[in-house]
Amino acid sequence: MLVELVEHRGARPAGRGQLGLFHFAILLPDRPALGRFVRHLAEIGTQAGAGDHLVSEAFYLSDPDGLGIEVYADRPCSTWRRIGRELMIATDPVDVRGVVDAAGDEPWTGMPAGTVIGHVHLHVGDLARGSAFFSDALGFDRITWRYPGALFLGAGGYHHHLGTNTWAGPAARAPAKDDARLLEWTIELPSADDVAAAGESVAGAGHPVEVVPDGRLARDPWGTAIRLRARDTEQSR
Repeated sequence: MLVELVEHRGARPAGRGQLGLFHFAILLPDRPALGRFVRHLAEIGTQAGAGDHLVSEAFYLSDPDGLGIEVYADRPCSTWRRIGRELMIATDPVDVRGVVDAAGDEPWTGMPAGTVIGHVHLHVGDLARGSAFFSDALGFDRITWRYPGALFLGAGGYHHHLGTNTWAGPAARAPAKDDARLLEWTIELPSADDVAAAGESVAGAGHPVEVVPDGRLARDPWGTAIRLRARDTEQSR
């Protein structure tokens, strides 16, 4: 999963009540790395929100354009709790001291090896419509559906590769051309056959899909582009 950042001079900062990106989430490889990051934020005087989601511990920032960024580390999946098929996700207070203590004495020297984009979280206009597109058409599994105002979806048993929510409100609008926004995100699938199958499924559900040199390009019901492409075998080695 990839998020590409593109500079657009003169763009207006993202505001409240806007559909599209809620945040993109940077997954660190372990809790000590998260502790080093949190201590680094304190050292440079940057404030952040925080949430213990049971499956992970997370810290939240906004970039200068008002776009959300989550930096988090997962808890061992053996500790994740389910009720029936549904994975339990919450937002509880974080044990910040415990996170920082896990860092030991090592300094923060930048994002460590093994850091990836863990998930993307979007403001959408309707959860049922989002589920029909992202789950029924695109193929993500519904993981958590009773979190207030949100639906979390994933693949391979992960707690979520995609979050959707209606927290922007019933009057939420699509971003204007000059608003800072998420233009496109990429889902990397194992093979070209998987890309073709996903594209056919989305098209079969009535959504336009464009064949592009590196795969397929679709748009969710609220206009955000999603690129589907096969994983680069050289990068994955």
